[in-house]
Amino acid sequence: MKPRINIVTLGVNDLESSIRFYEHGLNLPRMPFEGDIAFFTLNGTWLALYPWGLLAEDARVSDTGEGFRGVTLAHNVTTKSEVDEVMAQAETAGALIQKAAEDTSWGGYSGYFSDPDGHLWEVAWNPHFWPGPQEHTPS
Repeated sequence: MKPRINIVTLGVNDLESSIRFYEHGLNLPRMPFEGDIAFFTLNGTWLALYPWGLLAEDARVSDTGEGFRGVTLAHNVTTKSEVDEVMAQAETAGALIQKAAEDTSWGGYSGYFSDPDGHLWEVAWNPHFWPGPQEHTPS
């Protein structure tokens, strides 16, 4: 297996609402695509939104998962002030701030928000990670 993740797909309860959150609230570039799925082009990967029940059905698992799912998504930025900017943008878009941004024990600065479906996003500045993974168009 080659070391990469091409697409992160989130199960969502209201596709149109989630599209508005990510496309208009967080300003992610949406790919033109018709159907019960939405794709957003990110640096190095894609983000997909797919109806919760259909995603569970496709994977042949129960759709009743609740609470912490054991996964967070991370968005790393280049400065502490960018963390605050992204957190404010997410809150304005309708995100719930789960943990306000603060200095971390590992020398960085981060906070957490959840999207309308409860998916956790960490926004972080990590002085040990910059520059981040090579940014490129997925192939």
